Amino acid sequence: MNGARPHESGAERRLGSATPDRQEARPAFAKGWDEPADLSKPPAPVPEPADIEVPAELRAEIEAHMARYPDIRSATLPALFAAQRLHGWCSPQALEQVAAVMGVTPAYLESITTFYDMYRNEPVGSRYVYVCTGVACSLRRARTVYKAIAAAGAELDDVEIREFECLGACDMAPMASIDGRYVGPLGTEDAEQIVDAIRAGREVLPGRGLEGMPEAAAGRWSGGDPIP
Repeated sequence: MNGARPHESGAERRLGSATPDRQEARPAFAKGWDEPADLSKPPAPVPEPADIEVPAELRAEIEAHMARYPDIRSATLPALFAAQRLHGWCSPQALEQVAAVMGVTPAYLESITTFYDMYRNEPVGSRYVYVCTGVACSLRRARTVYKAIAAAGAELDDVEIREFECLGACDMAPMASIDGRYVGPLGTEDAEQIVDAIRAGREVLPGRGLEGMPEAAAGRWSGGDPIP
């Protein structure tokens, strides 16, 4: 026998040689996606606008997004980004405020925030390192890079370090978004430099990054919000 496992194709053997991390568990889905619903409770209705206090700047931004679309639900993503920017995460209060302005239920908004990686469903640090573990990055050992950065930054209390399903910058693989700045290609040898720069408040790996989402590759969310 040539060392192949039973029922393993040649393509699978080639992929296996290029992806040593492939047997590891995939990153967890967004927090809360698998929590059972309490069916004994009636679903929360659309909040009454008069009952919910919404910061004026948040209301103005959400309404500006809504005005761009014939279907106001098309404004959901940028509206949630606006609320997340203000509150630091998509808290129950943030969702209630967005729901009141848009005329939708908080449950509808929660179904969005627990689906997409870029929304935060619990309080996190004020800074973040999101290591892309999409296909292109995983083929270049992105999870090994993630583990090295996570280990180096284990004692950073105010920094969120996690895997991200895809950041859309395959040409930089393996890469990460560090406070919205795309940095790559990365190796395990960069982990200590990244953490030291964050700790000292310096630019991370100068000369090896892009500011925000590469527009030519992926465009921008309405309102100019880059993917985190």
